[in-house]
Amino acid sequence: MDEKACYFEDYQLGDSRTTGAKTITEADIVIHAGQTGDFFPHHIDAEFCKNTEFGQRIAHGTLTFSVGVGLTASFINPVAFSYGYDHLRFIKPVFIGDTIHTVVTISDKKDHRKRANMGIVTEHLEVLNQKGETVMVADHLLMCQKRDA
Repeated sequence: MDEKACYFEDYQLGDSRTTGAKTITEADIVIHAGQTGDFFPHHIDAEFCKNTEFGQRIAHGTLTFSVGVGLTASFINPVAFSYGYDHLRFIKPVFIGDTIHTVVTISDKKDHRKRANMGIVTEHLEVLNQKGETVMVADHLLMCQKRDA
């Protein structure tokens, strides 16, 4: 993994990038259920799911979030760190065999209210499946050091 300093001033509104992709497998769902304790039948019981509106098992929303965000981690930025996530929404289900990727767009920048040497960059994340359908959206808040701080 590469390391690259990207200061608050380096981020430009509207800039975007597209990540690589990952296919969601049955193993991903089973492992995620074991890690989180979420064994709801919607995720792990194929027979139960035959009678749901989707007709098949769906990935946990938290799995979709974890993979969608994980795909964005393409380099280490030593002058920034994650401040949190806002406006998380699961738009469509993700099924076993779906391949997802994330589009990251810089949607906002503002000074930090209490730290003059820092700014908050908002990265709008849109996770899409292989059909180009949006399955999840969220705003990632990135606390970044200012260049001249």
